Order: sequence, then structure tokens, then C-alpha cells
Amino acid sequence: MINDKIILGIDPGTTIMGYGIILVKGKKMELLKMGVIHLSKLNSHELKLKKIFESTLQLVEEYKPDEFAVEAPFFGKNIQSMLKLGRAQGVAMSAALYRDVPIFEYSPKKIKMSITGNGNSSKEQVASMLQSLLEIEKIPKHLDATDGLAAAVCHHFQRNTTSGSKNYSGWKSFIVDNPKKVK
Repeated sequence: MINDKIILGIDPGTTIMGYGIILVKGKKMELLKMGVIHLSKLNSHELKLKKIFESTLQLVEEYKPDEFAVEAPFFGKNIQSMLKLGRAQGVAMSAALYRDVPIFEYSPKKIKMSITGNGNSSKEQVASMLQSLLEIEKIPKHLDATDGLAAAVCHHFQRNTTSGSKNYSGWKSFIVDNPKKVK
């Protein structure tokens, strides 16, 4: 039971916020919940931020995650959209910090690379891989949910490397250090 860990992943947004919660037992992952918070019907940006904070805090209080993984805002051409997205991320992070949950941030490219092996994967490819990894019966209508789940799974993969393990720049460097593992 000591190795069990709950990870909450968030894909911040100002129209739809996606989330996913996994339970990690040793190296095995289990989906606890995923979903979205709809924000489009709220009239002001301030009300959306309040809803993001309250919803994230509710998830934190209900599931008591050990760690919080969030997708970092990507750089785009629309500065106002980036600013709003950054605020949404900050408010979600504040809810986790309010309950002393450690926060880990990952770029969209890092999350995609971690889940599919390709940093340029589509949302559909990420969702399909998560469906396979976590034995999800049906992919949700809003892929923001699988994006939030992807942040949690990415975090598990990033934190689950064997301590003292070496990173290799390619097969050649691996083979040089591990000649007995190659037949």
C-alpha cells in the first residue's frame, strides 16, 4: 500500500477543462475518473476562473491526489487567449497548492511524446493510446478529458523511471553500455 499513489491530471481551458485521475499501484495504472468541466455558459472570465478553482478543489478534496500534473500553456499567436489559458492553469494549480498537493507541469509535446512516442500526435491518437493503456471502454465525446488524463499518465511515466537509470541518446549508446543485452 505504501507505493500506491493517486495522480490528478488537468488540461486547463476556459471553455472546457479536462481532468483525469489515476491510481498507481506499483507500476500498474488504473483509471479512477475522467471528465470535463464546461465553462462556456459562464458570462465572465472571472466566473470561469472561480469555477475552475472550485471544481479542481472539489476533485482534490474528493480523491486526495498525492500529485498534480498539469498541461502547460502552449505558445500561440493570440496573446489574449494565452493569457486567459495561463490564468486558468494558475487557478487550477492554486487549488492543488491550497491542499499542499505537489504540482508538476508538462508541455503538450512532452505529454504526447510520453503517451504515444510522437510529440506531434493528434488528440485522437493520444485518446486511442490511453484507451488501450487503461482499458477504457469508450473514448469520451470531449477529448479534453483524455488530455487531462494524459497529463496524469505522462507524470506517472516521467516519475516512474528507475532511480539511477541512465538516459541514452540512441540505440548506439545503449548497445555500447549494454553489449550483453544484444543478441
